[in-house]
Amino acid sequence: MPLDQIEDEVEMTFLDHLEELRWHIIRSLAAIMVFAVAAFLAKGLVFHTIILGPSRVDFWTYEMLCKLSVALHTPALCIDELPFIIQSRQMTGQFTMHITSSFVVGIIAAFPYAFWEIWRFIKPGLYPRERKAARGATFYVSMLFIIGVLFGYFIVTPISINFLANYQIDPTILNEFDIISYVSTVTTLVLACGLLFQLPIVVFFLTRAGLVTPELMRKYRKHAIILILVLGAMLTPPDPFSQVLVAMPLFALYQVSIYISARVIKKERLATTELKKYDE
Repeated sequence: MPLDQIEDEVEMTFLDHLEELRWHIIRSLAAIMVFAVAAFLAKGLVFHTIILGPSRVDFWTYEMLCKLSVALHTPALCIDELPFIIQSRQMTGQFTMHITSSFVVGIIAAFPYAFWEIWRFIKPGLYPRERKAARGATFYVSMLFIIGVLFGYFIVTPISINFLANYQIDPTILNEFDIISYVSTVTTLVLACGLLFQLPIVVFFLTRAGLVTPELMRKYRKHAIILILVLGAMLTPPDPFSQVLVAMPLFALYQVSIYISARVIKKERLATTELKKYDE
């Protein structure tokens, strides 16, 4: 525990810390459950409008692509047909997906609060300099997560669904997707993008810990590209379009992370220089 907190806080035992962590986790899970129950009750909005939205041609992304195709005089960009139907082949399929998807919606909606709860547990254990450097962590983590979720939902998901719906190895084979497969694909893409967009935050803390430097990231940029493609392949459906769509922003975030790492190193060097001058 930092020295400046000894006077204000009673020293806590290991069991006290575990008890405090338990309550932070309980509050986080409670928030997730509240949003999950709300999503379960709002079945029409959550399923018809949000989850099943990318399966219809009137989805926002498809309409924007059609408008873009008119502006560019390129009809191929317009998606006016999605040749597949969604079925439930198991007796408990729809009910199971109702519960599962409601829980996923709860995680996404409660993520900022859940992270804030965990951060409240971690923050007192940091030194003043570390807390100052990590100021606004909840805001930036939540912002990147929301941007990643929106990118996954409005960009990666509809384009992936369009590709998979139109992919046929033989015209006699019809695409009739199971509800479990469809919902799993949508939630996996959205959550994966939300988590992968945390790359700059991860690099920031690794740089602060001395484990990563901008020089190291530039040196292994080519290796990072391969790793990003592998992550895209692991976290998306097995089609090249989804993998590339996820890999492109990740590579851009990798470049931004190099800049962030360089800024952190620069500030640390300036702080060290000022400290030496003060000691002299």
